[in-house]
Amino acid sequence: MDNRIFEFLKGMEATDLTPTYSLENLALTLLLGVFLGQVVAWVYMWTHSGVSYARTFTQSLVLLTIVVSLVMFVIGNSIVTAFGLIGALAIIRFRNVLKDTRDTVYVFFALVLGMALGSQRYLAALVGTVALLVVALYLHFTGFGKLSSFDGHVSVRVSSDGQFPKELLKRHCRRTRQISARHRSEDEVDYVLEVRLRDRNRGADLVSELQAAAGIASASLVLRDELAEI
Repeated sequence: MDNRIFEFLKGMEATDLTPTYSLENLALTLLLGVFLGQVVAWVYMWTHSGVSYARTFTQSLVLLTIVVSLVMFVIGNSIVTAFGLIGALAIIRFRNVLKDTRDTVYVFFALVLGMALGSQRYLAALVGTVALLVVALYLHFTGFGKLSSFDGHVSVRVSSDGQFPKELLKRHCRRTRQISARHRSEDEVDYVLEVRLRDRNRGADLVSELQAAAGIASASLVLRDELAEI
């Protein structure tokens, strides 16, 4: 059964095959558009980080795939229809500005995916979606493109009657690196360290324990944005 499905999809890729524009093929095109459009949207949701997320944009990825599939299906091999649709679409003005360059990539992929489905190149659409899923998840989980291995900076002011909280930092951090030590007076020293936390969500616990430790005048933590290097 699997071999027959694969042979059917592979047959749709033949360059000398004229697409058959029937009701059955239209239904298959739209169903694949709904399914693959949701896969693209799910990949976007899983790998998204930052503050620019919008549910409407995620839904638009699914709808855009279906719309472009239908447009390509309507155009078919007709040049007259193609120019007519271009003239109709030219009336529409898109004023939405995408804040993330990755959003543009997903919009472009949804367009290409819809074109592949609308022209009945189903195998190309399936393989392309799987490739996007694998690469997007790889880039997300490996942190590709990240320059620094530290999560942020910890500032600690140690009084003369206290000691540097080495064990406390070791309990909360995977790595630490001292950047500077500033002597404010004979009684206090300000330390600034880069830290790699064991759990980014427990940064407040680290600050609370530092502030409660004996001899620590003050403590603060600044976390770096995962998408921006500072």
